[in-house]
Amino acid sequence: MGQTLEALLDYLRGTGFYLIFQNPGSLIMILAGCFFIYLAVVRQFEPLLLVPIGFGVIVGNIPFAVEEGIVGPGIYEEGSVLNYLYFGVTSGVYPPLIFLGIGAMTDFSSLLSQPRLMLLGAAAQFGVFVTLFGAILLGPLFGLQSDPAADGAESLARLVRAAASIAIIGGADGPTAIFLTSRLAPDLLGAIAVSAYSYMALVPVIQPPIMRLLTSKEERVIRMKMPPPASRFQRVIFPIVGLIITVFMATDALPLLGMLFLGNLLKESGVTERLARTARSQFIDAVTILLGFTVGASTQADRFLTPRSIIIFVMGAFAFAFASAVGVLFAKLMNLFLKEGDKINPLIGSAGVSAVPHAARTSHVVGQQEDPQNFLIMQAMAPNVAGVIGSAIAAGVLLQGVIANFGPAVGI
Repeated sequence: MGQTLEALLDYLRGTGFYLIFQNPGSLIMILAGCFFIYLAVVRQFEPLLLVPIGFGVIVGNIPFAVEEGIVGPGIYEEGSVLNYLYFGVTSGVYPPLIFLGIGAMTDFSSLLSQPRLMLLGAAAQFGVFVTLFGAILLGPLFGLQSDPAADGAESLARLVRAAASIAIIGGADGPTAIFLTSRLAPDLLGAIAVSAYSYMALVPVIQPPIMRLLTSKEERVIRMKMPPPASRFQRVIFPIVGLIITVFMATDALPLLGMLFLGNLLKESGVTERLARTARSQFIDAVTILLGFTVGASTQADRFLTPRSIIIFVMGAFAFAFASAVGVLFAKLMNLFLKEGDKINPLIGSAGVSAVPHAARTSHVVGQQEDPQNFLIMQAMAPNVAGVIGSAIAAGVLLQGVIANFGPAVGI
């Protein structure tokens, strides 16, 4: 009888109901996961991203007993099923696959017919590099490079790697942020991935106040001419020429840009529609589920609920807001050199971040609030798709620069 009772007590001590009191942080994270699902289901903020991420947060914070010699179910338990799925994140496999699907569903016609708007996509990347230098300057105050055993060179390298990973959040591109962070600062992967996807989901909340603050009513009601259609030749040749030019600029972005332009060529070639349809539907959906779920599951409370995570969220918000603001301000600057009738509605400048098509749609919605007959979606898509390319180039530049200058110190 005594042995039976002891076995029952051992079982109860191994249940989540008992273990949750040993780690109350897990309960906080489970509630956070439920909040993400609420935002997705009730508020309909990026449900395709937030539902798997939110559920992953819940799964990743279910408490379990660790037994010596037995592989646990957690995502950080080497040999577990979740750990194998998470390999696609830590090794940077999932992001290029996502880019393949994005390329297959993206129409670059608006950019091809309005090449000047490519500058807005490039301007938005300034937010990334301003945040980079800001994080390097402020990092020591917040312990971004914290490692008591690190010497001066290694400590600086860790700081730069963390700063670059945080800065890329400004591009509002979750897969790019994961790709870069998995190479430079894998210990920050959970916080940065959740931050990047959170700001992508909150584009309709964060960007409109910035857009209204930086523009006048007269600017918000500017009507732009509808762009001429791009020819089939332009659409077919673009992924080939675009790949060569962009990868020559940032060779380390080859996995992302190579898959992006491959997907677009499948779409535009006219002879591989079956492959393009698969890439932009079932294929990207399956990878999105795995990516979102495993990123959410990686946010275990003991690794995620740290002061550094809070700093990452704050700096990431600044990076995203600054990138949106620079896009708007650069459009206003361009207008100083454009004649009447050719001026750009500054609202589309905020679409230069990489959140496709949400940022473009937000520019269109804010414009229609001022003038219901003003249709900006086609014009806004140009800087939006340019932002996809721009964020990948920015990641390649950061990756290449950090590895070249700070890689040897930390064995990259």
